[in-house]
Formats: sequence, C-alpha cells, structure tokens
Amino acid sequence: MTTNETKPDTVRQDSEKPTMVTLDQLAREMKMSPRDARMLLRLAAKQTKQYPNLGKDHVARQQWSWTPGSKVLEEARKALSAPLV
Repeated sequence: MTTNETKPDTVRQDSEKPTMVTLDQLAREMKMSPRDARMLLRLAAKQTKQYPNLGKDHVARQQWSWTPGSKVLEEARKALSAPLV
C-alpha cells in the first residue's frame, strides 16, 4: 500500500464525523464566560425534572459538547438563558 491510498480514507473518516458544539462556543453565543456557563450547566444537570436529558448526557470529568440540533443542546441553551432565582 502506498500512503496515497490511505490518505483519502483518513480524510473521509474525518469529514464524516459530526461537528460538535463545545461549551466555549455556546458560552460565546450566550455572551457569558465559559466558567459561568459551566457552573450553570452543572446546576441545571442536577435538576432532572426541568432538564431531563442534560444530566443523562453529560459524563463527569468530561468536557461539555453537543451535536448540533440535539435535544440536549436545546436544554443547555434553555438552562443558560433561564433567569437565576
């Protein structure tokens, strides 16, 4: 095999991966610092009745990231835009 044969396969695999929305991107969109967004998302993940998918989707000690258009991303946006009580 030559390297030219394996390179197109690698490029195809990378282009097939869905782009993920990161916490940093979401925080910029919501006009807040990533630190504050992370804090609010941790609190929201504990509220399973209000945000049922947010707590299930996130794994502890892993970065916050979502697939575009997912229900979990919409819940994260809702949690970051909700007024603090």
